Amino acid sequence: MTNIKLTKMQGLGNDFVIIDYDEYLKTGLSMSELAVKVCDRHFGVGADGMFIPKLDTKETDIGWYFYNNDGTTAQMCGNGIRCFAKYAFEKGLVNKKKFTVETLAGTITPEILDNGMIRVDMGLPVLEDEKIPFKGERKISVQDKIFEINPVSMGNPHCVIFVDGNTMDYAVKYGPNIEKHPYFPEKTNTEFVSIISKNEVEMSVYERGCGITLACGTGACATVVACVLNNLTENKVKVNLPGGAVLIEWQGSQANTKEHVFMTGPANYSFVADYIL
Repeated sequence: MTNIKLTKMQGLGNDFVIIDYDEYLKTGLSMSELAVKVCDRHFGVGADGMFIPKLDTKETDIGWYFYNNDGTTAQMCGNGIRCFAKYAFEKGLVNKKKFTVETLAGTITPEILDNGMIRVDMGLPVLEDEKIPFKGERKISVQDKIFEINPVSMGNPHCVIFVDGNTMDYAVKYGPNIEKHPYFPEKTNTEFVSIISKNEVEMSVYERGCGITLACGTGACATVVACVLNNLTENKVKVNLPGGAVLIEWQGSQANTKEHVFMTGPANYSFVADYIL
């Protein structure tokens, strides 16, 4: 048996296991194998994903290795980066409140605010089909429905769909098939969105590699980009998710999509524990 120390955190109910690199080395497992094991909700700790801090970065202050609970790598995670930022700062892995993080989606810049919230510069939205990647039409047929879709990447692919009615019902029923639809060669996260007002929306998500989750930060960002491009909201929007709310700001427009997306939201500790493999 091997004993390792780990930390459990959550951002709006989107939960993660954090394991330092030296603790990971004790396991003798690949990162993918470890993610599957510790993220299992019946035989492990239980989480939507796992990340391991990467300290030997050259062009950023810190980096991470991030895995979904099915063992696949993930380019980015909005709720995860807030948890990671809080962990890295409070554990002394970085010595400033605003710092750069190396991810598979490029450099991300979180900032710990004085009120404890974390504001993250999520970078530019990607709207070119080949870069999302997306290969298809703007209408998608799934089961008994034909949906108008909005493909957006925030470092990971998203399919934003505007609906009337209960967004979670749509996510549960249609999310699994859209995730694996041939239009999305690397699969996709799928957001079902209901407009409340020009400054507020409701969203439920079926995440690639995770399934139904209580929140998705990159999905909230992709949602607001799609809202603005469809003239459904203003540029500053409260996104209500099953686990809580985040504030998304995007000063872009149909005429100017080259603006960064900013996300502000909470991150909280669940527990710190010894885990026996």
